[in-house]
Amino acid sequence: MPTSVFNTDNTYIQMIMILKMQKLKSEDLPTLNYENLENYLKQSLWKEHQPTSLHEAADQILHVCADDIVQFMALQAMTDGAKADLSDFSDMLGRN
Repeated sequence: MPTSVFNTDNTYIQMIMILKMQKLKSEDLPTLNYENLENYLKQSLWKEHQPTSLHEAADQILHVCADDIVQFMALQAMTDGAKADLSDFSDMLGRN
């Protein structure tokens, strides 16, 4: 019997993620999208250790708070900005 992998490709995990995303959108982060939550799980929460069971993964997802995602996205934006070329910001500087 094959073992299940509990990551963002798992159908059950995806359903839990959608429920959590809808809750976060309605309470704290109206502009949150599925990709934001998925990136947080893959690149931060589960970067070092992926859950080994469905209940572990569900518990971790359901305990994600808006602050966790905002901090992750802010760090990601700073990292991406540091890698970018100055010309990438021309639209912000009023140049086309």
